[in-house]
Amino acid sequence: MPRRAMRASAAVSTALAEDGRTVVRRLASAPPLTLRQTGPCTVHLVSTAAGPLGGDRLALDLYVAPRTTLELGSVAATLVLPGDGESELLVTARVGAGATLRFAPEPTVLAAGCAHRLLVRLDLEPDADVRWREEIVFGRHGEAPGRCHARFDATLDGLPLLRQEFTVGDPGLDASPAVYGTARCVGTTFMTASAKEPALGDGVAVLPLAGSGTLVSALASDAVELRTRLEWGERTAAPPHLGDGAVAYGGG
Repeated sequence: MPRRAMRASAAVSTALAEDGRTVVRRLASAPPLTLRQTGPCTVHLVSTAAGPLGGDRLALDLYVAPRTTLELGSVAATLVLPGDGESELLVTARVGAGATLRFAPEPTVLAAGCAHRLLVRLDLEPDADVRWREEIVFGRHGEAPGRCHARFDATLDGLPLLRQEFTVGDPGLDASPAVYGTARCVGTTFMTASAKEPALGDGVAVLPLAGSGTLVSALASDAVELRTRLEWGERTAAPPHLGDGAVAYGGG
């Protein structure tokens, strides 16, 4: 009997308490998107089912109220598996004026044979502070990656801020030394903080956007190296204050 594709939605929203604290007002889950509050303004995704598998449609909605803070991560990597058709994860986020969002889940691993779409729609109000990191690993150890089409759309005060898309798992693109070369991972960090100027490191680039904000892009041979390169780019775009323990990075 064919497997029935999964449809699941999850949501997080914050509110501002009278004393100025952030309150997680709503936490709605549906397997495999299960959310757990792990701190005053921190939420983690906990996988409670395999996938996504081919044909699954998953949606995650985030609302960060003005002058509140939300940090969202995950406890483990997401393994995208093959199945009947294309899977999809749609993440929609609205970040209010003066609000802070840190989005940094563990990597997405594209198992051989999968077909996946990763869509992000980020809507920012003025003075929102966002750091949004995405990491993609090209298959499990020793296997070719499945296919993934990733698209990221960010708007600020109703105007386009960043439009980006790329594909992993297309043989014509993957084989080109001008695209991924020998890399096994790709990652990006979108930041509302604006870097003063472009910067290059080993396998990482920091690019100020035309309006405001910064895009950090990196390639690496493994997930650990990718994370190191992205964090270097993030620190380069928005250097920490003295005493925050900044670490120099010269590449891998």
